[in-house]
Amino acid sequence: MDIQFLVEFGFMVLLLILVRITFLIHKITTGYSRVDPKRTKPSKTVICIGSGGHTTEMLTLIKHLNFHNYTPRYYVMAKSDTTSLIKVTTFEESRNAKVNKDYFIIRIPRSRSVGQSYISSVLTTLVSILYSVPIVVSLRPDLILCNGPGTCIPICVLSFLLKCAFITQSKIVFIESFCRTETFSLTGKILTYIADNFIVQWPSLKSKLKRAEYIGQLM
Repeated sequence: MDIQFLVEFGFMVLLLILVRITFLIHKITTGYSRVDPKRTKPSKTVICIGSGGHTTEMLTLIKHLNFHNYTPRYYVMAKSDTTSLIKVTTFEESRNAKVNKDYFIIRIPRSRSVGQSYISSVLTTLVSILYSVPIVVSLRPDLILCNGPGTCIPICVLSFLLKCAFITQSKIVFIESFCRTETFSLTGKILTYIADNFIVQWPSLKSKLKRAEYIGQLM
């Protein structure tokens, strides 16, 4: 096969990928969205768990959900976060005493630790992304919920890329942490471009991002 043809073909594929990514980012950041048809079956849901306050906040946010509509549930957390493991297990077991215990816990390498420099976090994030590839590809979730922990970045980025490739239609819902009253978290700044819904809990943040959704304080 002609080498020039392969080079031109590769260039065209790369160009199409870039066009698709640019189109989706533009669609998301401009607030354009179509009305999805009403679901007739439960959403396969990934819930990204952080550590400390992030875990407590996320469990508080989802405690009023009808779990029959969000099942199975996959809790993704850092391997080193044993405290969150206990909290999630206790939460599920107490919440689902009479409900099908259709939940799973997935543990991945932490992408960025508290206080870790941004430069060194690039490498750890890459490791986390590579580790997460088979997880995201196999799960192909309908919905991803996250509220700020770095653990969610590999999951969200990979899901977005699968959406670009027309493999999945995962919906990413990002809820900025309650403690963020004036500025966005680093995770929030990144997910601004790929999260389908960007929810804030303070009107001061709504004024800084046009497409942000302020629906009151959820905590």
